Amino acid sequence: MSGAVRRPGLRVLRALVCGVLLATAALAAPAPRAVAEPERSTTQLTALLDRLQELYLQAEEATESYDEAKSQLKEQSGTAKRLDKQLAEERIALAEAKAQAGAIARQQYKDGSVEPYLNLMLSDTPEDLFSQSHILQRAAGTQAEVVERLKTGETRISTLNRAAQHSLDSSQNLAKQQREAKQKVEDKLANVEKIVAGLTGTELRELQRLEEAGIAKAQQLFLGSNQLSSTDLAPSQAGAQAISFAYAQLGKPYVWGAEGPKSYDCSGLTSKAWADAGVTIPRTSEQQWKQLTRIPLSLLRPGDLVVYYEGASHVAIYIGNGKVIQAPRPGAVVKISPIAGNPILGAVRPDPDAGSMDEYVTPQAPDSATDPTPIGDTSS
Repeated sequence: MSGAVRRPGLRVLRALVCGVLLATAALAAPAPRAVAEPERSTTQLTALLDRLQELYLQAEEATESYDEAKSQLKEQSGTAKRLDKQLAEERIALAEAKAQAGAIARQQYKDGSVEPYLNLMLSDTPEDLFSQSHILQRAAGTQAEVVERLKTGETRISTLNRAAQHSLDSSQNLAKQQREAKQKVEDKLANVEKIVAGLTGTELRELQRLEEAGIAKAQQLFLGSNQLSSTDLAPSQAGAQAISFAYAQLGKPYVWGAEGPKSYDCSGLTSKAWADAGVTIPRTSEQQWKQLTRIPLSLLRPGDLVVYYEGASHVAIYIGNGKVIQAPRPGAVVKISPIAGNPILGAVRPDPDAGSMDEYVTPQAPDSATDPTPIGDTSS
């Protein structure tokens, strides 16, 4: 029939309805479950722990380089200020000498540059002769003195200018070293975070267990080697004060480059502890190892510093009974640890001439002071 509207056939309608139903069912069905990554084996986690510890060590080495550059830059700043002050004083003295020389030159010009002996010959009386002679001698002496002041003043200013330029160059180099060390620390800690981000909670706990087991084994072997004295020695008076300061810092966060009072890195803690005891020691662990008096572990007494790793990149304060107080690494807090928790390089004594106290009682510490050191948290 012409002009009639043709409706879809029954078969077409059924196909459309089936398509809609299938699409709805597909949307309602749960998404396929992702295949979980298998947990790492103990061997794999041990290798991973070694890598993390290596990164922490490299970060600490960079931190000590940062601290050293910072310390030297501070010292250089003091030198620059002293040189600036000396330069200002020398320039004032030179300006005064030039003014005096100018006055002498004007007076000679005014007097017509008459030779001294002619003035003497024109004197009317012996008294005049003596008076003029005395005045001329003083004038000649003053003139020579002014000339000498001009010469030495110019020399000193030239020397100070060179020293000031050297100081400026050194400051710029140290600032560059500090920036590079800072970047290196941040890069190493970023690598730690990247590794840890790919671990499960179970794997992190296993890493923690493996690290603590390694520390316990190292401590057992060290104590069994009889390197420490069989009886605890007493600290010096200053050593006892340094220990007291260190105990007061327990629980404060490790922050690289920090030296108190709210946070510390390893050598920031040791240097401030001994400063509180009235003994100034170098800022960094490397310089503490180089400059302080080394002692055998058999003579170790509380307050002495235990230095770790071949490059002397870590340091802690010995408190007796095979324990130290240390600021371990980012993410951790100042805590009490076994002395052999890191590879020991040796020990140094900040006050080698001081005798030990007759009596000493180790301070009490909260139980949390010996909690395990966290792995992977570098937020501090």
